[in-house]
Amino acid sequence: MSTAARDSDSDSDNDGTDTETPAMSTTHKLSFKLNGKPASVEVEPRELLVHTLRERLALTGPHIGCETSHCGACTVDVDGSSVKSCTLLTVQCEGSDLLTVEGLEQGGALHAIQQAFHEEHGLQCGYCTPGMLTRCYRLLQENPNPSEAEIRYGIAGNLCRCTGYQNIVKAVQSAAKKLAAPEKKAA
Repeated sequence: MSTAARDSDSDSDNDGTDTETPAMSTTHKLSFKLNGKPASVEVEPRELLVHTLRERLALTGPHIGCETSHCGACTVDVDGSSVKSCTLLTVQCEGSDLLTVEGLEQGGALHAIQQAFHEEHGLQCGYCTPGMLTRCYRLLQENPNPSEAEIRYGIAGNLCRCTGYQNIVKAVQSAAKKLAAPEKKAA
């Protein structure tokens, strides 16, 4: 078959009817819960969550590091799980509950993990800190009293090139104690 014959056949079925595919929408309107509040945004189908958060919603806590899910600087919480937002399409978040580091503080007060990072010097340059805080928050939701080994395993997907992790581990242990303290008073 000649190139011209192939090209002319590509626009019609064998019976000669036109089979042109309708134009696809270039954007999708999504709704989800973001840091406890309803949010909606219009995105391209291939847009990554980290870009939507930073560029469309002005939440710059999740950082763009490796863009391959190795470093964890972009970690956010989606429906109760830590997720690397550099590898998640925003359209996959329709109807989800998202939490970024900006949503950890409540009523002007730092969350216990944020306060513990400050008190235990769990950060240095700060680049990994938003993703690390979000992951540590989820770790403490999953395991309220983790051992040192469980903490190190739990944050293994979040890299820090500055601290050597010891102060991060101490911060998680400190936050765990603070979060457990109200329960002890109530008991």
